[in-house]
Formats: sequence, structure tokens, C-alpha cells
Amino acid sequence: MHLGKAIRMERIMNRNNGRTIVVPLDHGVTVGPIYGIVDLRETVNQVAEGGANAVLMHKGIPRCSHRAGGKDIGLIIHLSASTSLSPHPNAKTMVGSVTDALKLGADAVSIHVNLGDETEPQMLSDLGALCSEANEWGMPVLAMMYARGPKIKNEYDPQIVAHCARVGVELGADIVKVNYTGDPETFSRVVEGCCVPVVIAGGPKLDSERDLVQMVHDSIQAGGSGLSVGRNIFQHPNPAKIVAALNKVVHQDWTVEAAMELL
Repeated sequence: MHLGKAIRMERIMNRNNGRTIVVPLDHGVTVGPIYGIVDLRETVNQVAEGGANAVLMHKGIPRCSHRAGGKDIGLIIHLSASTSLSPHPNAKTMVGSVTDALKLGADAVSIHVNLGDETEPQMLSDLGALCSEANEWGMPVLAMMYARGPKIKNEYDPQIVAHCARVGVELGADIVKVNYTGDPETFSRVVEGCCVPVVIAGGPKLDSERDLVQMVHDSIQAGGSGLSVGRNIFQHPNPAKIVAALNKVVHQDWTVEAAMELL
């Protein structure tokens, strides 16, 4: 691996176990300034204190979230976007570059691809081009790979999730983010089809802390490499505490019960 990429990967992942806790804060483009991402400095500070490995945001937000103090945390710049106001919300377009991320001191970049959408060809082209450019600079790429479109009946179907993950790997991503399939057995097959770390998305806001902790625990047991969860962390009443509990599960192999006692 390119030395620069190896160094950057260690900034966003635990070098001892290859796992990570990423907290996406890019929702402002999609749905606006929702609860939890208004005071970004406070949010970043809380998730850093809880032990998150990295935060993920669009290129204009580091100026609103840089703390100049506190616990270190990795920075991932998200390079594609769409809004809920669009008639085509699943069509992601490129809104930044590897150069933008380098200038911000980022440790990685990310891109969102919705397989099955009518604009899939352009999103795949963007993914391939981004991975090629990022590789030249030793910049890791996190690919958020989902199946969303007219032909997709269930985006959590294990075969579909495995397909999504494999597309990300095939086109050059260094970390792949996908939906959790619902149980360790089927998710283990998703992981088996990849030769790079696979992390799970949080999806919609869950009803309970236990549901989140259980999902993360099971994904780790299946061979997953952690999580990239937004709303279920930054909209939690105590983001630092929920991250701390997830940290124990991801990085210290705690049981669900032990993590729940901490909460």
C-alpha cells in the first residue's frame, strides 16, 4: 500500500484491529440543519471524546467544526451529494475533489452510490474516476454503496447488499459502507465477498439503544470492521456516551449486555 494511504488509514481506523467508528455529519445537504448538526463544534467534540475514529462531512463544514483543541479525530470529506428537495434524490452528483480534501488536511474522502437508480452509470463513472485520482495521492476512499431504484424491492436483501459491497471493491474503494443485512450469518457472506474493510450504515433513527448496540455487535461478530452511523449517534441525548459504548463493542469486543450497563 502507498505509504501515504497507509498513514491516513491509521488515522481513521484502529491500527491494532483494523476497525473504525465513523460519524457522518453530511446530512445538512440532504435534509438541512437538523437536530444534532447545528452546533457542529459541540457535536464533533462529543463524538471525539466518546472515542470515534473519524467524522465525515462536506468540504464547507470543517470551518464550522474545527475545534483547535480537544481529542484528535480523523476527517473524511464527502464528495457527492443530492437533496431531499430534488425530484431525483437518489441521483448523487460530484460536488468536491481529492484536491479539496487535501487542502483541508483530510485523512480520507467518501462518495455515495445508489445502484439501481436511473443515473447509476454516472455514479459508477464518478466512483471509478475518484478511486483512480485518490490512489495517485495516497488518499483512502470510503464508498457508501446502496441499492435504491425502480427494480429494488428490498435494499437489505443479503444478495443485493453483497453485490453493492463488491461493486465498491471492484472499482477501487478502500472501505465499503453498506446496509446491515439483519443477521450475522448473511452479513458474514457480504464480508467474505470483499477484500477491504466493510462497515455498516445506521439507517433510519432506531427506537432503542439496544437495537443499535446489538446491530453493531452482530456485524463485528460476522467479520465487519465497524460502523458509519450518523443520526443514531448525533441525535442521541448523549452522543459521547453512546459512542463510548459502541467503542467498547467495536474495539474491545464487549458483549451487548456489558455495553448496555455502561449506557
